[in-house]
Amino acid sequence: MKRYVLDASALMAFFEREPGADRVEGLLGVAAASHQPLLMSVVNWGEVYYSIWRKYGEEVARRTLAEIAQLPIEVEDVDMELARLAASFKARHKLPYVDAFAAALAKERRASLITTDKDFKLIEGEISLE
Repeated sequence: MKRYVLDASALMAFFEREPGADRVEGLLGVAAASHQPLLMSVVNWGEVYYSIWRKYGEEVARRTLAEIAQLPIEVEDVDMELARLAASFKARHKLPYVDAFAAALAKERRASLITTDKDFKLIEGEISLE
């Protein structure tokens, strides 16, 4: 099965039923059935938490994290190599730093990045985007 990395924007689209939510829902279903979780950087996981907290408050943000924990998503820690790769995306393409972690994880794992964020057009060709 192909590997997928979720950007914060994709997970936010799923929770808020925005365009792209059906694609994320389908990938979550396949991940659950195949026992091969989707991947997400802990930095982007934190971005989801922050975004929900800012928009809806701390309690909703905490409940959202509990929901994420029940999904077939593996939250990946950041090591020095991933941080170096993210910094290189930032330096070479002026990609927002938080987004650079999603891109770095996708590149490191040879995965497709699932996103609704148009900033990733800056690195189209270096990683697979959906």
